[in-house]
Amino acid sequence: MVRSAAARSGSSAGAADYTVLVAPALWISLLTASAVISLTPGAGAINTMSNALALGWRRSFWGVIGQQLALLLHIAIVAAGVGVLVASTPVVFNAVRYLGAAYLAYLGVRLLLAKPSAPAEDATASAEAEGRWSIMRRGFWVNLLNPKAIVFFLAFIPQFIRADQPLVPQYLVLAATVVGVDMLVMWGFFAAAAKPFRRYTESARGQRVLNSVFGALFIGVALLLLFVH
Repeated sequence: MVRSAAARSGSSAGAADYTVLVAPALWISLLTASAVISLTPGAGAINTMSNALALGWRRSFWGVIGQQLALLLHIAIVAAGVGVLVASTPVVFNAVRYLGAAYLAYLGVRLLLAKPSAPAEDATASAEAEGRWSIMRRGFWVNLLNPKAIVFFLAFIPQFIRADQPLVPQYLVLAATVVGVDMLVMWGFFAAAAKPFRRYTESARGQRVLNSVFGALFIGVALLLLFVH
């Protein structure tokens, strides 16, 4: 009888813990914060729109997948405590920061120097020549080589994690929410927003203008990563 009561008590405690873990108010706060973060323009949004213009809306999905893999790795780094080490070690933090800025600058310069493809059919064929793994890899590195993301998650994640509750389920809920929202925003908003402008890629002049705009944006974000703290 005592054992049965204890079992019921443990079961009730477990149910209570689970309820706290998925409390609607906390999850809605997490959902809202994730949406605001994703909608804030950054390197990921620029990469997504650039892919949608050059490769088409459907193929830009692979770049979004690459970016989400990097987000998952960022969350894992913070959860494992490595994020604190990166954020608190100037040499490591600056090394990642310089690598990230260099990669974004490389993408920008590559766009600025890219030669227009004409006619439109040739441009489409050229775009389709890039494999999905290459698109995913570019998205992965764009998000991964951003030390600000690690620092941001260090400040962001603890607000939605209860130390007195099982950590793994909480991190799974957090990761699923953050990644799910970011995928919807990147592919459903930023990539979709670029679709009306894809007609400009049908002319050499339009391609040069778009390459110049997104090349400058990549370089601008690289400079911000270097000089804004």
